[in-house]
Amino acid sequence: MKIGNVEINSKLALAPLAGITDMAFRKICRDFGAGYCETEMVSAKALSFNDKKSLELMELSSDEHPCAIQIFGNEPDIMGSAAKIAEKKGADIVDINMGCPAPKIVNNGSGSALMKNPKLCGEIVKAVKDAVDIPVTVKIRKGFDDDSITAVEVARICEQNGADAVIVHGRTRQQYYSGQCDLDIIKAVKQNVSVPVIGNGDVKDVKSAEKMLDFTGCDGLMVARAALGMPWIFRILKEYFDKGIIIEPPSPRDKLRIMTEHIELVCKYKGEYMGMLQSRKQIALYLKGFKGAAGFRNEAGRVSTLEDMYSLVDRVSKNI
Repeated sequence: MKIGNVEINSKLALAPLAGITDMAFRKICRDFGAGYCETEMVSAKALSFNDKKSLELMELSSDEHPCAIQIFGNEPDIMGSAAKIAEKKGADIVDINMGCPAPKIVNNGSGSALMKNPKLCGEIVKAVKDAVDIPVTVKIRKGFDDDSITAVEVARICEQNGADAVIVHGRTRQQYYSGQCDLDIIKAVKQNVSVPVIGNGDVKDVKSAEKMLDFTGCDGLMVARAALGMPWIFRILKEYFDKGIIIEPPSPRDKLRIMTEHIELVCKYKGEYMGMLQSRKQIALYLKGFKGAAGFRNEAGRVSTLEDMYSLVDRVSKNI
């Protein structure tokens, strides 16, 4: 797959997830076979005020390319300025968020609220495209609600204004993450634009991944929630698509080892105090399915140091 002039040597991409897809998680997923990752979404408005936390979200490591920085907002000029910052930060691609369903984003007219205004979507893409020399992509939803299914219209307008690829989540904003991902809408977008289309929604195993590719004809797959606490999903999918084999997931002890390496990496990047604070949710996700998981996950919500985590891992190991 080629997005603009950027070669993506894989069908598999990691979706941007707020509070999740930091530098450490992106590295873990890349190591397991994700060929392309995106940062957490960054507020263009906050960047216009030189917000430190927003700038930190855009930090990329030297070995994580190709990688996109995702920005959100609803003012074309401010989005263009944010895109310039993303380019200076080393992004290979700028991705525009037109799909976030969170109320605080939607109520400000950003994220999936843009699906109600295709004209504005085009204006934002044009402003961003004019501002940078790197490819520009958009991540959209099926529509805002059942009375506003605009994915095809938005995708076409975005392409006309310079978008180099379209990522489609097959749900409306009204659905959030409930119900089924609509493969028909992803197929319809693919049939109506000439740029690459990446499918997103309910890709959780080999069967669902193959079904999306075969049914929609999309060029790539974006994995989101299925990677939470299970980054090896990328290796499972990669082995199947590359070699036609289905491999087993890691053993429980290997899962604990992967989790430990992941959290150690978070602490390396963010410091132990902040790293452990932000990793509690991740630890709980990794422990899902273990014997006695409910109690252990409750403990995960209280870990404050790496030693706390090592002690928890030791107790979980003895329970396997």
